[in-house]
Amino acid sequence: RSAFMTRSELKKAKRVVIKLGSAVVTRADGQGLALGRLAAIIEQVAEIQNSGADCIMITSGAVAFGKQKLSQELLMSMSMRETLSSVDRTSELKNIAQHELKRPNAAVGQSGLMALYEAMFRNYGILVGQVLVTKQDFINNDTREQLFNTIRELMALNIIPIINTNDAVSPPPQDTVMQGTLNITDNDSLASRVAVDINADLAILMSDVDGIYDRPPKEDGAQLLHYFNPKNTNQIKFGEKSNFGTGGMESKVMSAGFALDHGCSVIICNGMKYNTIRSIIAGENIGTMFSPLEIEGTSVSVLAKNARSGSRKLSSLAPEDRADVIRHLANSLLSNEKDIMEANEKDLNAAKARGVTGPMFDRLALSRSKLESLCTGLLQIAESSHTNVGKVVRRTKISDSLEVVQKTVP
Repeated sequence: RSAFMTRSELKKAKRVVIKLGSAVVTRADGQGLALGRLAAIIEQVAEIQNSGADCIMITSGAVAFGKQKLSQELLMSMSMRETLSSVDRTSELKNIAQHELKRPNAAVGQSGLMALYEAMFRNYGILVGQVLVTKQDFINNDTREQLFNTIRELMALNIIPIINTNDAVSPPPQDTVMQGTLNITDNDSLASRVAVDINADLAILMSDVDGIYDRPPKEDGAQLLHYFNPKNTNQIKFGEKSNFGTGGMESKVMSAGFALDHGCSVIICNGMKYNTIRSIIAGENIGTMFSPLEIEGTSVSVLAKNARSGSRKLSSLAPEDRADVIRHLANSLLSNEKDIMEANEKDLNAAKARGVTGPMFDRLALSRSKLESLCTGLLQIAESSHTNVGKVVRRTKISDSLEVVQKTVP
């Protein structure tokens, strides 16, 4: 089984794992859940499920939900003397609830979180089943087999398994690595491990970042990578992890690489944005897709931005300078014919591998005559560029003080 090569194939996915990171599920202040965002995501998941595909959700949020409940409970449990005291202990109690009661938070929040998922999915005629796991469930062969048998049975009944780590009993993440498999330290690694073991076609890892950048996103000049091959991990520089989650970008890349090696495509994307899942399934350039393709050179999106910037500079040049630039482009087509044809041959081979045929394939193929035709056309544009830019085509007088002028532009 091989992973999808390009985004256009993602609509073929029949089994999809969706991981919701802590930052996606949680409000910005860390107190409770982002209900509006969560409802929008559930609507998109329900669409995939009702279209005939299988969905599995890996979710955070139990601890955040528990924080909200326990903060209120701690305030209510204050004695009358403490309540009437001039010293405001609200901040102190919230801090205790957030940082010192993780396991009680998880225990209190888990039931409320599942009740919320059940109520939201019920609006779309979908049942959900809760599956709580710990790291030990994956280490023990018998427990792991029973776990995935349960998940498969739920999917066979058209029930969405909602998987979460049992933080009420789970020990802190450890770095012990099991040979030949993925060590589960956070929900990213959990999602990738589940995706591989159930033979999922696609895993969508949603967090608060747009995808993988060639350097930390806050640095100037950082470029979002729409495709990424894990073999090139040493070429990127990672930034800091989220304030809410237990994993960072390095963990996401390692987890996604594991899933890709086992035939599951992975998208890392921003779950805070609208319609993310729909856009991904539609093949749009959302987030970063992990692909075994060897992506060389500058990405198409960067080339498009550079072309737009270049066209603006070209339009600001003097007519003779602009004509010289266009003549240089025309002559470069023929002087670099060998390099262009070699690159075109690679494109044609890649198109054949994706099943492109007929007129679409013919349009991709270049030849000496096509290059000469392009060169001639550019030279004609260069010759006419002295007079065809800034030429007034029409003037329309609207009033004594207003005149609309239509001019030609590059």
